[in-house]
Amino acid sequence: MGRPIVAIVGRPNVGKSTIFNRIIGDRLAIVEDKPGITRDRIYGIGEWVDQEFSIIDTGGIEIEGEDEIMRSVRMQAELAIEEADVIIFMVDAKAGVTAADEEVAQMLFRSKKPVVLAVNKVDNIQRQDEIYEFYSLGFGDPVGISGSHGIGLGDLLEAAAKHFPENKDEEYGEEVIKVALIGRPNVGKSSLVNAILGEERVIVSDVAGTTRDAIDTPFEKDGQKYVIIDTAGMRKRGKVYETTEKYSVMRAMKAIERADVVLVVINGEEGIIEQDKHIAGYAHDAGKASIFVVNKWDVVEKDDKTMHQFTQKIRDHFLFMTYAPVVFVSAKTHQKLHKLLPVVNQVAEQHAMRVQTHLLNDVVSDAVMMTPPPTDRGKRLRINYATQVSVKPPSFVFFVNDSDLMHFSYERYLENKIRAAFGFEGTPIRLFTRRKSDDE
Repeated sequence: MGRPIVAIVGRPNVGKSTIFNRIIGDRLAIVEDKPGITRDRIYGIGEWVDQEFSIIDTGGIEIEGEDEIMRSVRMQAELAIEEADVIIFMVDAKAGVTAADEEVAQMLFRSKKPVVLAVNKVDNIQRQDEIYEFYSLGFGDPVGISGSHGIGLGDLLEAAAKHFPENKDEEYGEEVIKVALIGRPNVGKSSLVNAILGEERVIVSDVAGTTRDAIDTPFEKDGQKYVIIDTAGMRKRGKVYETTEKYSVMRAMKAIERADVVLVVINGEEGIIEQDKHIAGYAHDAGKASIFVVNKWDVVEKDDKTMHQFTQKIRDHFLFMTYAPVVFVSAKTHQKLHKLLPVVNQVAEQHAMRVQTHLLNDVVSDAVMMTPPPTDRGKRLRINYATQVSVKPPSFVFFVNDSDLMHFSYERYLENKIRAAFGFEGTPIRLFTRRKSDDE
């Protein structure tokens, strides 16, 4: 099952984004320097005592216009109530309890979800006394924190972690491929699910998912077992989701976390929009195998170049996901639908592939010989050896003389050489460096 989900909620200017950034720390640096990733960061990964959790900064979701502020806050609270396991309700020690705080408190109180009350801007010991008035909101002991000074975050995360759901083992065996369909509204996800399940009378049985309202549909085709993790269809659609497309990202989170293979569904009729990039980026960040599925291909006027041109557009827009294959289908007419599951099988296999250490080092040695690492201030990177440390996604550690000498461009070069030698189609791969002397 996926990570616990924590949402930070509160009225504007209480410091939600500062706390969000402190909790996720420098993890952003891993992905933000990659070309082609352009999206609002309202979701990240935090960690507390070896337990990873997903965290949502609802402050990243805004509605323009001053008169819309309270409406925006209400929507953010509604989002947190629907999606999160634990809610951090943030207020401002300097401002005291406001009418807006009380309104948010009422919504959260009715939700029956666990709430941790965080009083921000408690920057010094004198301010500690100011947290007591917040007991009136009805959420027990407030936790005094300071986003600007990083005070109290440990206490805050400890309080939140007490409410994390038990991490039950995934109920499906290793042989089952878990598939999630993600995409903005109206790209045809539901009809694509129905088309996949309806084709050639595959064996279907509905099972209510054990993971927070997702609906899992197990089925079998040609001897391979699958589970489709549905992100939308069966759940009540609150007004919150119809108002802004950003919320569709949140719905996709839980499904992405649990999936092996993510189908990024794009509307072939409308083409690619910025929101598609946002959503696909989350699958990439989560290290999942991915396939671009261009739906509604039956209604696109085309000639012998159209498919190639559309594929090139995808490559141009999603520079950070050049590894993901592209499949053109029509859920309505079932055109080319038979090609989809074989590609799913292929990328699932590549996602879980392990390379023998001696073969990997042969490839790395050849790569270094062909193009030696550049020098940096008179020093040159030396790679002693490399080894694969995990799968899903395939991850490699390079033991080197100095990690700082591994430049992004050379890392990309090595990744390309590894892909050329072993494939890894459809899956991101992770490369890490470690100083040789650190090796126990």
